Amino acid sequence: MPLYEHIFLARQDVSAQQVEDLAKTYSELLEANGGSVKKTEFWGLKSLSYRIRKNRKAHYTLLNIEAPPAAIAEMERQMRISEDVLRFMTLRVDALEEGPSAMMQKRDERSDRGDRGDRGGADRGDRRPRRF
Repeated sequence: MPLYEHIFLARQDVSAQQVEDLAKTYSELLEANGGSVKKTEFWGLKSLSYRIRKNRKAHYTLLNIEAPPAAIAEMERQMRISEDVLRFMTLRVDALEEGPSAMMQKRDERSDRGDRGDRGGADRGDRRPRRF
């Protein structure tokens, strides 16, 4: 069966629990049509580059899917009908990523920024003194 990466954006005014319920609903729809969801990642509420249907932010969700094309078409049809889904994109891939996606790895790196090391703030002996 073909492999897909699917990302959808949900409105900013729905709760995180409702976004998880949406992902679960679409996962069940895929399973009913002969597919399966291998991984689900919630990337959180992020700012959009431009307004989409009067929304400045959206909840991002990634689904790694193994399903027949007909199941993907049905899921996309349901997403077009839903008022909570602003945008979605499905890409066919050769292999699914193992472990966390690049977005989740970026989030982990941000939490490790506490120790920035020695910046050499006070010792500037290698420079000439400033003249005003």
